[in-house]
Amino acid sequence: MTRGRTPAAILSVDQPIDYQFVVASSDAGRRLDVFLASKIDRLSRARIQALIRSGYIRLNGEPSRARQNVRAGDRVELCEPGPERINLEAEDLAVEVLYEDENLLVVNKRAGMTVHPGAGIQSGTLVNALLRHAPALSGIGGELRPGVVHRIDKETSGCLVVAKNDASHLRLSAQFAGRKVRKFYLALCVPGFEKSAGEIVKPIGRHPIHRQKMTVTDRGRPARTRYKVVCEANRLALVLCQIFTGRTHQIRVHLHAIGHSILGDKLYGKRPLAHGRQMLHAWRLGFFHPVTEKWLEFEAGIPDDFAHSGVEESWIVRARAEISRWNAEGNSAAT
Repeated sequence: MTRGRTPAAILSVDQPIDYQFVVASSDAGRRLDVFLASKIDRLSRARIQALIRSGYIRLNGEPSRARQNVRAGDRVELCEPGPERINLEAEDLAVEVLYEDENLLVVNKRAGMTVHPGAGIQSGTLVNALLRHAPALSGIGGELRPGVVHRIDKETSGCLVVAKNDASHLRLSAQFAGRKVRKFYLALCVPGFEKSAGEIVKPIGRHPIHRQKMTVTDRGRPARTRYKVVCEANRLALVLCQIFTGRTHQIRVHLHAIGHSILGDKLYGKRPLAHGRQMLHAWRLGFFHPVTEKWLEFEAGIPDDFAHSGVEESWIVRARAEISRWNAEGNSAAT
């Protein structure tokens, strides 16, 4: 690629996606936005609130408000608008492509790169880079998120899959929603674990005071993280994590909840200055190809800052062996 900008990409408009629900007695009394967020995993609560404000969600056929409480028997209808045409600048930014075909891309996102444009951010994102590399991305992500099937935090590095067309986007999104995707992370944490392995099953929701933070709360959404301490040395622990749900900041919140925050985490950690960013890497990603249905699995190389912190190749070999063991356990449980 040569550095610079190319004409903006234009995405096609697809048909709206409709949802209809009848509120069960067990859901009565919940806020409308909370109710819908629990039913449609691929939509964030913020996205649902925006749809409510724009009139795309109706309660018993009438315009609604996010804070309205639903009652048993209420009819909730959501008519999601089709993808918008976008006019983002394509930019020549360095992106490591792990895999590419006519339906999808898998990239190794570098730490410090935002996934998609947003409020106050219109350039320098992964989406800007991908529009230069593959101009006709899926439009289902919306105006500012073309092709984006899932996200990782700005400071988190590693594997990310991007859809090139709407059919692939829908099929990949269904795999994420159905928890068929395998996601493995490596984290450098505060050491001293009492248990070298375990599962953290704690619901996660928005912090009641610090709204930019998430926290473990009984009012949150279910979240499950499996972990294994691969090695402890030099005032750090390398921890392998597998997430079975996709809550915001899930690994960061769960490890913080058991007293082992990720090093460099400015939001949840106690030692944020020792590292330039939160030391979390989306190491491996596995899913079924949206067209061929063949199982694919990718690994993003260990970042330089992990190696500079003391992570050795022998530790990575141990982590791979642990994943093989976990996968074997999962396969035997399914048979």
